[in-house]
Amino acid sequence: MTRFDIETAAERIAGHVRETPVAHLDPRAFGAQGLLILKLELLQHTGSFKARGAFSRMLSAEIDDSGVLAASGGNFGLAVAHAARELGHRAEIFVPETSPQVKIDRIRSLGAEVHVVPGYYPDAFAACEERAFDTGAAFLHPYDQPAVVAGQGTLGLELARQVPAIDTVLVAVGGAGLIGGIAAWFAGESRVIGVEPIACPTLHAALEAGAPVDVEVGGVAADALGAARAGAIGFEIAQRFVERVVLVPDDAIVLAQRRLWEECRVLAEPGGAAPLAALLTEAYVPDADERVVLVISGGNTDPASVMS
Repeated sequence: MTRFDIETAAERIAGHVRETPVAHLDPRAFGAQGLLILKLELLQHTGSFKARGAFSRMLSAEIDDSGVLAASGGNFGLAVAHAARELGHRAEIFVPETSPQVKIDRIRSLGAEVHVVPGYYPDAFAACEERAFDTGAAFLHPYDQPAVVAGQGTLGLELARQVPAIDTVLVAVGGAGLIGGIAAWFAGESRVIGVEPIACPTLHAALEAGAPVDVEVGGVAADALGAARAGAIGFEIAQRFVERVVLVPDDAIVLAQRRLWEECRVLAEPGGAAPLAALLTEAYVPDADERVVLVISGGNTDPASVMS
């Protein structure tokens, strides 16, 4: 994955995705050191970064009347359903029963056929693969296809243009598509740190093992970060350009959600709040003058779960 691949994806999806804003916070925001900046990707179409990869893959594929298929914990399904509707394709989405009902309902509202599968994301993925074999529909992988990762990498391209001289980017990790794309864009020129829940240590375990490995997943962010195995593309990029992956507990993620809402009026889902949890727990401690971007990658959550 190169910057040229990401620039090509950016040209491909131009006009289909939003340029999401950044917010520069006051000094000592959240009691943390560093100069903190929020990349508000939760304002992307369908509430997460996933629209970038969905459009990139769909616009580079040959799609017939069979349409498209995807497996998702929710966010990628929303993105695929939205992109398919915009581009005039039929879509079937396989989601695990552990996905929040709010995400399942929204996927249906976008016109996709939804199949709810018992278990977690790997179970939905297996069912989707079987369906793709039977129908011949175009299969969209949420994080391990070149066009998808390049599409996610356009967030890094955009961020570098918005915020000069970034020292560190904190990114939540599920299957490693987003962090892979971002790290490929920065290519070591800025520090990229992954953040995973202790209950979903997918990339952390892969880097320790030297190869993607299967892990058990669960916890409050499993719907967005619950990939049981890191993607090969993101893993290869992470080996080269991700400095490290830190782990945070579920209670810190929930606290980060509440503090984002209370102090910034940003309503993040658990996965989107994970980068802030890394600062609150001091899993990552910036220097006093370090310019740190927190990628708030998604906002698809029940507002009552954060505001109550």
